[in-house]
Amino acid sequence: MVSTFDIKKIFELRSERVKSIDLHPTAPWVLLGLHSGNVCIWNHQSQVTEKMFEIANSRVRSARFVARKEWIVIGADDGFIRVYNYNTMENIIEFKAHSDFIRSLIVHPSQSYLLSASDDKHIKLWDWEKGWECTKTFEGHEHYVMQLAFNPRDANVFASASLDFLGPWIFGSTFFNQRPY
Repeated sequence: MVSTFDIKKIFELRSERVKSIDLHPTAPWVLLGLHSGNVCIWNHQSQVTEKMFEIANSRVRSARFVARKEWIVIGADDGFIRVYNYNTMENIIEFKAHSDFIRSLIVHPSQSYLLSASDDKHIKLWDWEKGWECTKTFEGHEHYVMQLAFNPRDANVFASASLDFLGPWIFGSTFFNQRPY
């Protein structure tokens, strides 16, 4: 049996080139990472821009909400990760994370972890409870790492996508730093 449902567009925003999008889990906000190096928080109910952050002179390819900390985390082409409080717009921290473009950021659903993927072919695990220490580097890709995603059923597993392979990685196992297949 095929289910049918109506899809209704709830808003439309004309903008410069959008490189990243994220939705806040409780507020009616859309986080946009823009080609210009800016980040915008758009309210899809009121259809107004709530906040605009001028981040970098390079493209923002990934931006994510960390709602439990009231942060946004941003990865840009300059290799920096930047963290802002989305209520006060205070810059919490910024640091050089990669030697090339940051393509993807994902936030662990329950731990104090951020994963970053880059054109430098590395995936890095950052722990904000340890002062944003890089606690692990996952190596094995031979091309740019384009995207990351956590397994929704097991947050100890994440996947990476690159031009060379798509594969799962496992925290806390013997499969660190290698493909688990």
